[in-house]
Amino acid sequence: MSSRAAARTKPRDASPDTAAARPALLLAWYDRHRRRLPWRAPAGEPADPYRVWLSEIMLQQTTVKAVGPYFEKFVSRWPDVAALARASLGDVLRMWAGLGYYSRARNLHACAVAVLRDHGGVFPDSEEGLRTLPGIGPYTAAAIAAIAFDRRTMPVDGNIERVVSRLFAVEEALPQAKPLIQQLASTLLGPSRAGDEKCRAGDSAQALMDLGASICTPKKPACALCPLNDDCAARARGDQESFPRKAPKKTGALRSGAAFVVTRGDELLVRTRPDKGLLGGMTEVPTSEWLAGQDDVAALEQAPPLKGVARWHRKAGVVTHVFTHFPLELAVYTATVAARTRAPEGMRWVPVATLADEAFPNVMRKVVAHGLGM
Repeated sequence: MSSRAAARTKPRDASPDTAAARPALLLAWYDRHRRRLPWRAPAGEPADPYRVWLSEIMLQQTTVKAVGPYFEKFVSRWPDVAALARASLGDVLRMWAGLGYYSRARNLHACAVAVLRDHGGVFPDSEEGLRTLPGIGPYTAAAIAAIAFDRRTMPVDGNIERVVSRLFAVEEALPQAKPLIQQLASTLLGPSRAGDEKCRAGDSAQALMDLGASICTPKKPACALCPLNDDCAARARGDQESFPRKAPKKTGALRSGAAFVVTRGDELLVRTRPDKGLLGGMTEVPTSEWLAGQDDVAALEQAPPLKGVARWHRKAGVVTHVFTHFPLELAVYTATVAARTRAPEGMRWVPVATLADEAFPNVMRKVVAHGLGM
């Protein structure tokens, strides 16, 4: 790296006195302005590791607003990790339906089973122990360790990335900047007492999360209200909205396919997707493969083998959906079969009136609504 490039990448240094004051300023602000969230323990009360873990899994790539109702439903039905471990995966997937990124639901159930089976229903209280559990990666382990057990570690989510990249004017683009941002974020933890690794680590992390969610927002940040505004390098430069720097996103090629909405009286033909892979274990109507460059003729040739279907009726328009790595367009074909028509192997008939109880992902909800005119 050239000296000029290094200068652009290196964040601005602060004086020792300024750096030492930041953790206290953050915690003082948090004590006055902390958000009230259904999974967050009241001030001064210990956090419930189960609620912390459940919320962190749900919040991966999902907003607080979207997660709130799902969290309440889960803890109402399964109030602790042992109850969740004893539930069936199908029930968990049905409860999760609509929240997206369904591998999280499968990992959630597997993790609950592991905690009950291997740890007597008690979550490990260290990052290392938490990392051994299904579905818990470095960030989630750090978040649970800090928030639930006050371990001296700093998890870095999207809100914290934004705050830190602006505070220090980190020029390196994400995702390459993640190690540097992690290092800088750790400086915002207050000093610990000798021999004691606990020092409101969870509150420090949640303070930064709240700051990013309410003050240091992606657009039009309310810098005048920020407890760190006098010390923010990006604010001093006047280009705070340009942080964090991000590398251009790669968009996957459009995939196409067909979905087949078949009714038998007041019943709908459905099947369960394989446990592994995209939307694993979820319910769907039969579909063709989802392939780039696939035309309608090739997709229609993959219709389910049903007796009594003289022709398929193509609904006007297409159903569109965007996954993380590719956009999808599905042509929707409908058919009606006789009352005693058997479901093809691997498929089943379910009453239309009970579709809300099925584990339909959002894309399939769109397909069914389009096909049935709901």
